[in-house]
Amino acid sequence: MNKKLLCLLLALVMLLSLAACGGGNAPPADPAQTPAGDTQTPPEGDGDAAPAEVTDYREMTRDDDEIYEMVFGDFYDAYMTAKDCQDLSQRYALMGIAEAKMLESAIMMPKQSYGGGYAMTRIAPYTNSPCLWGYDEYHYETIVAVEEIISAEDYAAMQALYGELSGTGTYLESVKAWLTEHGYTIKDTYNNSARFADDPKTWDILATSQTGDSEFICKTICGLLQYDVEGLPQPALAESWEVSEDGLTYTFHIRQGVKWVDSQGRELGEVTADDFVAGMQHMMDAQGGLQVLVQGTIAGAEAYIAQETDDFSTVGVKALDEYTLEYTLEQKTPYFLTMLNYGCFYPMNRAYYESQGGKFGAQYDNSAADYNYGKTPNNIAYCGPYLITNFTSKNSINYKMNPTFWNPDSVNIPNLNFIYDDGTDTLRPYNDFMAGTIDLTGLNPSALEQAKVDSAVDKDGNPVTATNDEGEEVPVSVFDYYHFQSRTDSTCFMGFFNVNRQAYALNTDATKVVSSQTEEDAARTHAAMLNQHFRMALLTGMDRGTFNAQRNGEELKFSNLLNSYTPGDFVKLEEDVTVDINGTPTTFPAGTNYGVIVQAQIDADGFPAKVYDPEGAGGAGASSGYDGWYNVEYAKSELAKAVEELAAMGLEITAENPIQIDYPYAGNAEVWLNCAQVIKKCWEEMSGGLIQVNLITCVDQPEWYACGYDPKTGAEMNYDFADMAGWGPDYGDPCSYLDTLLPNGDGFMAKNFGLYWA
Repeated sequence: MNKKLLCLLLALVMLLSLAACGGGNAPPADPAQTPAGDTQTPPEGDGDAAPAEVTDYREMTRDDDEIYEMVFGDFYDAYMTAKDCQDLSQRYALMGIAEAKMLESAIMMPKQSYGGGYAMTRIAPYTNSPCLWGYDEYHYETIVAVEEIISAEDYAAMQALYGELSGTGTYLESVKAWLTEHGYTIKDTYNNSARFADDPKTWDILATSQTGDSEFICKTICGLLQYDVEGLPQPALAESWEVSEDGLTYTFHIRQGVKWVDSQGRELGEVTADDFVAGMQHMMDAQGGLQVLVQGTIAGAEAYIAQETDDFSTVGVKALDEYTLEYTLEQKTPYFLTMLNYGCFYPMNRAYYESQGGKFGAQYDNSAADYNYGKTPNNIAYCGPYLITNFTSKNSINYKMNPTFWNPDSVNIPNLNFIYDDGTDTLRPYNDFMAGTIDLTGLNPSALEQAKVDSAVDKDGNPVTATNDEGEEVPVSVFDYYHFQSRTDSTCFMGFFNVNRQAYALNTDATKVVSSQTEEDAARTHAAMLNQHFRMALLTGMDRGTFNAQRNGEELKFSNLLNSYTPGDFVKLEEDVTVDINGTPTTFPAGTNYGVIVQAQIDADGFPAKVYDPEGAGGAGASSGYDGWYNVEYAKSELAKAVEELAAMGLEITAENPIQIDYPYAGNAEVWLNCAQVIKKCWEEMSGGLIQVNLITCVDQPEWYACGYDPKTGAEMNYDFADMAGWGPDYGDPCSYLDTLLPNGDGFMAKNFGLYWA
C-alpha cells in the first residue's frame, strides 16, 4: 500500500542511508494505501462498547466490526466528519482531532522514522529526490556519487551550497563542479546494501503494495510527473496537464516518442495514453493493495474493485486519443497531483502484458499456467531510467541505464548495484563501506565503536592528524573525520497491539514461531488487549529511548523518535480555522502546524502525552526527537484501572498468573535481541510481574516477516505485539496516513491489529 507498507527490519539494516543522501522516506513503501473517499460503512455497534460491560472475559467477542467499534469508534466518527469537510484547512484541523482520538486509543505505539542517526557516505547531499510520497526517492538516477569518502567538512559545505542555490535549478551541476574542484572523482556506479535484506516477492509493480518489492521495480518505469531534488513536481511522461474548473477532471498530454523495451533493451512500442488505462485496470484486477488508494478518488473505481461491475469503461480513466489521458474524480481531491508518482498510476504496456499471459477483468488469473507477467525481471516491460541486468536470489540486483530512456541527461548514475545483507553481521555494512563495496552506511552501535577506533585517511590516502592539547600530532578517527547526522523523514514505524489475535504459529508453517500460550492464556491476553487502559499502560510504560539506543547508540536515542502517526509538521493550515475542542470553539491561525491541533485535543482530553513540541526542530515545531509518551507512574495507574475492570469480568491478574504477551523478533542479529529485551524489561518491571513478555525467536528475516509483515489478513498475524512495519505518505494530505486505519478491509494497516483485510 503506500509507498509504503515498509518493513522495519529492512529500514533498520541501514536506518540512515536514504535520508543521508537526500532521499525521503518509504516510507509509504514502500514504500503503502488508502481510499480517499468516504464510502465506508461504519461498523455496527452502540459506539460505547467497553470491556467492563462483558460479565465473563471468556465471552469477549472476536467479531471484527464489534472490536473495531470498541477500539476505533471515537477515531472513526471524528475521521468521517473530517473526510466529509470540503474546506481544506478546516479538514486538516478536523483530521488533527481524529488523530488525537486514534492516539488516545493506545492501539499503536509510535516508534521512529528513517534517518536521524550517524552516517558516512560517498553520495553528495541533496542529489536524490526527497519527495515524501510516491516512488521517486527510489529512482536514484540523479544521485551524484564519488570514489572517495566525503569528509564531514565537505559534506557540510555542500549542504550550504544547496541552501544558496535552492530554487535556481542549478544545484546538481554546481555540486558536480564543486566536487571536482575539491579533488573528488565522480563515478558512474552506486552500490547499496541497505534495502536488500530479502527477495522481492513479485516484479509487477501494479500488483504489490510493499516497499520490499516496489522500491526495486520502480526504477524501471516512469509516471506522469516526477519530483526533482528540491521535492518539486516536474513533467515526466505527461508534458502538460489541465484541471477543470470544478476540480473533477484532469487531462494529461502524454510525451510522444517514449519507448517501451524489454529487459534486453529491445523496443516493444511507444508509451501511449492507453497504457495508463491498462495499468489502472490491471492494478484493480490484481488487488495487491494499491487499489485502496483510488477507491473513492477515481470515479467508478469503487464499484469495479468490489466486482459490482465488470465494465471498466465505467471507471474514470480514459484515453481520449493516442496521447491524451483523462481522469474523472469521484469528488474534488486537492492533493490529486501528489498521488501520481505512486505505483497505482503507473502505465503498463497492454500488448506485452497480454503476450505474457495477462488478461483483464473477469478473465484475470495470475495462477494460470501461461501467466508469466512479473514473475522475473525478464517478464516486465520497461520505460524508466533503468533495466535490470541481473537478479540473483539473496545475492544481488544489478541495473544499467535504459538506452532509450526519454530523459538521459538526468541520469548521473548509469549503474546501480544492490547487495544482499541479512543483517547477521552488524559490522558488515561498515566494513563494506570502508572497502568501497557500498557507498553509504549508517553507524549502528557496533560500527560507531569501530569508527571511533579506526584512523582516518583523506581522499588522497594520507593519514589525517590533529594537534591535541599537549601539542602532539595524533590520528583523527574515521568517525570524527567522516560522520554526519542524517535527516529524518515522514515515514512512521509503529508498534502494533493485536486486539484480535487468532494465529499462534506461522500461517505458512504451523511448526514455526509457535506460541507457548495455552487456550486460557490466549483468552486472558485477548481480553486484556481489548482494554484501553491496559494498552495505554503498555504504551506509556515503554522506554522507547532505550529501545532506540540499541540501534542508534545512546547519543542519538531520541534523534528519530516519533510521537504521532502523522508528523506534526506534515501540513499547515492555509487559513484561520475554528473547530470544536470538547465543546469549546478554538481558533487556530493560518500557518498552524497539524501537530498543534492534535496536541490541543489530547490536552483537552487529559492525556499526559506530548505528541508535538512547538519548540522542536529549532523552533519550527516537531513531533519527533524526544519521548513524549514514556511515563512509568501514569502507566502504573492505567494498569491498575485495567486490572480492576478486568477483574469485574472474572479475569484475575496476579504475579503468579500474569497476562502473557508474545513478541517475535528477528534472531539473526544481536541488536534485535537487545531491542526485545528492552521491551521485556520495561513491561515486566512496570507491571510488577503482572505482565509476562515471551520473546519468540525467529531464525531469520523471512520467518520474522511471516509473523506480521507478509500476511494478508488480520487473522494471520502471529503476535500480541509487533513492530515490524511502518507507513510513509502516498500524497500530501493527513488522510494518507489515517485512511490506513479504516474498517472493512479499506484500511490496510488495520490488519496489523488482527482485523480485516483479505
